[in-house]
Amino acid sequence: MSKILRDVSRGGIFYAESEGRTLGETPRHVRNLRYLLEPLEVWLADDPLALVGGNMYVHYVPGSQDYNLSPDVMVVRGVSKTPDRRRYQIWEDGKGPDLVIELTCASTREEDVEDKMEVYRDLKVQEYFLFDPYGEYLKPRLQGYRLHQGRYVRIRALGGRLPSDVLKLHLRGQGELLRLYDPATGKLLRTPPEERQALHAAEAEIERLRRENEELRRRLKAPPR
Repeated sequence: MSKILRDVSRGGIFYAESEGRTLGETPRHVRNLRYLLEPLEVWLADDPLALVGGNMYVHYVPGSQDYNLSPDVMVVRGVSKTPDRRRYQIWEDGKGPDLVIELTCASTREEDVEDKMEVYRDLKVQEYFLFDPYGEYLKPRLQGYRLHQGRYVRIRALGGRLPSDVLKLHLRGQGELLRLYDPATGKLLRTPPEERQALHAAEAEIERLRRENEELRRRLKAPPR
């Protein structure tokens, strides 16, 4: 049962918005959250009906403050991403998340592998992925499940990656990081540091071309010898 750390009144019931902690419990969890959430937001930016959430409270029983989860990463298709939400109440939008990713560790093993899996199954979450950044207990570190006839079945790996039908992407463990792979291009989605590096490289190339163009103009204007 989650502790209510911030109360928001609605019809006499108080629904939690925050767990009162920073994103992630360790540096590896924080990095994975950033490296998943930002690329997913870019990937789904052109779809107004694709909501991406990180550590957002999901309430699934109207009239009760006790039945909630806060997935590390979730994606809901067919639901407007605007206005910004501070919590997600399933009965308001008529459906639960389509995909959930939990960054798991030994201390949350029972909750992630047993308790949450049962709730996500009942909420009809189509795909459930678990990633163990420290490699404490999951072998392999990345495992995925897809809902089939009311129960979860393991997703088979393709070339060391787990395909997601919800995202049209593949998930791949890369050491301590969980990466997103686009099978259409054969490339990984860029992490924030990679995006900055690519931007700097593009700016440097533009500057090089500018100088090269200026030098060419100077030579063309120079009088013949």
